[in-house]
Amino acid sequence: MSNQENIQIVKDFFAAMGSGDRQGLLALSAEDIEWIIPGEGWPLAGTHRGHAGLANVLQKACAEMEVSSPQPPEFVAQGDRVLVVGFATGKVKTTNRTFEDHFVFAITVRNGKLTNIREYVDTQALARASEMVASPRT
Repeated sequence: MSNQENIQIVKDFFAAMGSGDRQGLLALSAEDIEWIIPGEGWPLAGTHRGHAGLANVLQKACAEMEVSSPQPPEFVAQGDRVLVVGFATGKVKTTNRTFEDHFVFAITVRNGKLTNIREYVDTQALARASEMVASPRT
């Protein structure tokens, strides 16, 4: 597939993610997709595999976080790789703490399907936003 076709597939994936279109996401993803989100101490960190893992991480993201992108991300492709470069702001619902995140998604597209997503995010900002405020000791 061409660079532009791969970019369009990734744009369609992000649009489906933004609108909560689960069937659209699964249709654009290989059955053995792997999504790696680095870090510890925040709700989405870990390696998520297959359609079940994809559905689980996206459901968790909707339940636990509010995220918006003040401007559209940049899409850059070479071969089967598409990089998505952007900035997001958000809030972790359980702590009500906000964060700012400059991110890069490195996505592999093969045969018209996303096969691998590796997310590069500000893990410190997300972990800080996820920390519960300690109660004062008496």
